[in-house]
Amino acid sequence: MSTHPLLEEEGAGTPAAGSEPTRSAEANLSPPTKLSGPIPWVIAILIALVVIAAAGGLSLRNLAENARADLADAVTVQIIEADPNERDIQAEAASSALSAHPLVTSVRQVPQDELEELLKPWLGEGAASDNVPIPALIDVELSRRASAEELAALQSVLDGALEPLGGGARVDAQSQWLRPVYDALSALQYLALALIILVSMATAAAVWLASRSAFANHRETVEIIHLLGGTDAQVTRVFERPVIREAAFGAFIGLVIGLAAVWLLGRQFASLDSGMVGGGGLDLSDWLIIAAIPVAGVLLAVITGRITIGHALKSML
Repeated sequence: MSTHPLLEEEGAGTPAAGSEPTRSAEANLSPPTKLSGPIPWVIAILIALVVIAAAGGLSLRNLAENARADLADAVTVQIIEADPNERDIQAEAASSALSAHPLVTSVRQVPQDELEELLKPWLGEGAASDNVPIPALIDVELSRRASAEELAALQSVLDGALEPLGGGARVDAQSQWLRPVYDALSALQYLALALIILVSMATAAAVWLASRSAFANHRETVEIIHLLGGTDAQVTRVFERPVIREAAFGAFIGLVIGLAAVWLLGRQFASLDSGMVGGGGLDLSDWLIIAAIPVAGVLLAVITGRITIGHALKSML
């Protein structure tokens, strides 16, 4: 009687009945899939998507945190006055009053030509025209983030200083201007997290299907291994080997593709030469998180494969 081809050892005969299958027999039980099969490349694509999504989410988090830190302790004072001379007088009075406040560390009047440059994209050459009244702006740096009560106190100081001049001013916390931007960045971070979860589920599903298919193709061999005294743990270990090998190969390729995409996107954003965009750079801890993604992908594949084979073995009893 000839032995089953997946139970044959190199240079050995049929194992004795009731004896434990040898390591060579376990190795021959491995599914005949190679690295040229579809599963490693599916895992590579999914890992690349996770790397890109994670890098984007981390960059958006850093961007929001840096923007909040830069603007949390800053306010802007607007002085709306049509007459340029009166506007300059009121701006000087407001700057003097703010400089004497204990919460204020620095006061800077934004030059008129700088305001005109900022408004040119929207108003064109009309920004430099006297027909368009441009309010005076004063950038104020505070020693710390001001509460609503402290902002109201600053407003009172300005009202008291400008009331004799017949003018008025408005205090705006700069962080409030970007609240819609912060909300949009938070929504994008949640979107990146949702994408990572969906891709992780897709990875587990791909490994689950591949493991079930491999087990179904070798079901008769598994039954023979059981008759020869093999345990479920030995059978599971045999099926884990190709899962680990192919998942590791796919995770490495996916990491390389993902890092290349992140590098290209980083160069594109860096070319914008924007101070706010520059705050979204990745630091060492972020890169360590990204480097852990392929390791997590391999662990997910192994755990999924082990659970799949375990359920399949139980169904044979």
